[in-house]
Amino acid sequence: MSSERVFVLGAGRAGLGLARALRASGVRVVGVHGRHALEGSNDISIGTLPPSLHEASATLVAVRDTQLEGALRELASAKPAPSMVVLHASGIADPSALDELRLVGHPAGTFHPLVPLVDPARAPEMLRGATIGIDGDTRAREVAYWLAGRLGARSLDIPAGEKGRYHAAAVLASNFPAVLLSLAEELLARIGVAPADARLALRPLLLSAAENLRQRSGAEAMTGPIVRGDVDTIRSHLEALIDDPIALDVYRSLSRAAVEVASAGGTDPGAMSRIRALLG
Repeated sequence: MSSERVFVLGAGRAGLGLARALRASGVRVVGVHGRHALEGSNDISIGTLPPSLHEASATLVAVRDTQLEGALRELASAKPAPSMVVLHASGIADPSALDELRLVGHPAGTFHPLVPLVDPARAPEMLRGATIGIDGDTRAREVAYWLAGRLGARSLDIPAGEKGRYHAAAVLASNFPAVLLSLAEELLARIGVAPADARLALRPLLLSAAENLRQRSGAEAMTGPIVRGDVDTIRSHLEALIDDPIALDVYRSLSRAAVEVASAGGTDPGAMSRIRALLG
């Protein structure tokens, strides 16, 4: 597959990041196409899909989920080269337009980076060691595995019919830490801590907790009052949050999950039972 030529459809942060990372890994990117012209990006085409599409042996569609069906139909109408593989970067969508492409001979599948591609300049280092969720036709999988390998990433097969659970797991791990940090900052703000001070205090705490996960499972990295079976501290937290229904609801829900993890790890069953009762 050393001669694979990739066209990237989508010039947002994900598309630009993937294009940059592929080029940095030695993959030939024959074009990047977007909806709008970007300042300082002379190599991005806009408008009608360019002739370089027909040079591609694979197209990677990296657009928002709401735009995916339209982008795939635009791709089909351009009549790309026979047998060109079509991969899309959505972790949840199963677009019907892929079936239309399959009917005219284009193997298709998913190439979903399990990493937040916020800054295209950092994409090569972010993808190195990350995981790519993959599904689809045999030929599409082969190309996806190869591209993941060139990026220095691992591959994860998404079981048929399980994209919902797969993507929910990704959202839990990637989106909610930021939500938790925001809630924690708000709690400190309510007791008079300045926002900048709250951020400086809590961000290293979250990052150090994440760092502990590099070599440990979630269960092994857990710390805090639930793992210790500290019933009195949990009661104190619940009382302190009584006038903050959103924070209280999040605290209760995550604590219930933490109790099950701690119980499986051998924390005192009596303490776990009392904490369950407290949580309702």
